[in-house]
Amino acid sequence: MPDVTILTEAELRRCVSLDEETVAIVEKAFAALAGGGVVMPPILSMAIAEQHGEVDVKTAYVPGLDGFAIKVSPGFFDNPKRGLPSLNGLMVLFDAETGIVKAVLLDNGFLTDVRTAAAGAVAAKYLAPANVTTAGVIGAGLQADLQMRALKLVRDVDEVVVWARDAAKAAAYAKRMTDELGCPVRVAESAEACVRDAQVVVTTTPARAPLIEAGWLHPGLHITAMGSDASEKNEIAPAALAAADRFVCDRRAQSEALGELRSAIAAGTVPAKFDELGEICAGTKPGRTSDDAVTICDLTGTGVQDTAIATHAHARAVAMGMGSVIAT
Repeated sequence: MPDVTILTEAELRRCVSLDEETVAIVEKAFAALAGGGVVMPPILSMAIAEQHGEVDVKTAYVPGLDGFAIKVSPGFFDNPKRGLPSLNGLMVLFDAETGIVKAVLLDNGFLTDVRTAAAGAVAAKYLAPANVTTAGVIGAGLQADLQMRALKLVRDVDEVVVWARDAAKAAAYAKRMTDELGCPVRVAESAEACVRDAQVVVTTTPARAPLIEAGWLHPGLHITAMGSDASEKNEIAPAALAAADRFVCDRRAQSEALGELRSAIAAGTVPAKFDELGEICAGTKPGRTSDDAVTICDLTGTGVQDTAIATHAHARAVAMGMGSVIAT
């Protein structure tokens, strides 16, 4: 049997970063998803209620890539009380031709964080207004950090406005990110103010009730919602989806089961027209069609992103001579 490469989180952080190359890799994966030939089964989710935990498994075979990944993502939310992180996980990379294990990527969720942020950049590239004076972010955690960094890769932004339920966390975010982003970051007095002041808004929360209402939408606004990835989550009011000029999602079946479409279907306010982001990346559907349009994109996270980032990380690691090789 061929040898297997083991890569640690520290090594993977040296191989992969949130940059233009990573955004292009994720964009190409979305385009492949729209082009046919991709095999991407539904997400396997297992809730472990008595331990306040859950486990998600995602995978996809993407023609043209020499490997495919299976990702296991546990989230055990009482872990901080034990001095442990609530999220971790790994990816196993298989040879696309033989099915033999090529590598185990012990990333503890790092690669998922990066590919999720890169997807936000792809959505903004095609759907955000060309001129963005103010970008808004709802939430003040790691993904709020990464999403604004990703947005700056595809749009010039003069300022960022942040709102979070925890005012102290929002203030700390504003202070930290002002230096990191190289532009002013201020705290909004409310979620509504955050939305009304911005041309692009990214929601990055595990909210179970809407944070953005239909009445707050204004001409020229784009919203990327990336927090709803489970059947109990919801960041955007169903009426807002119907009120928008266009709704886009990463995968229709996933958005209907886990994302913002699920809530809209339950409320009977399904958008009249919606497309998948991959169709836009592939050029079969247009991106933003007018300066005044109101657009919403729902990102639930897809297996093609995991396979794309895992194969990229492995290739970089091999080129850099990194990882521990285990003979099997």
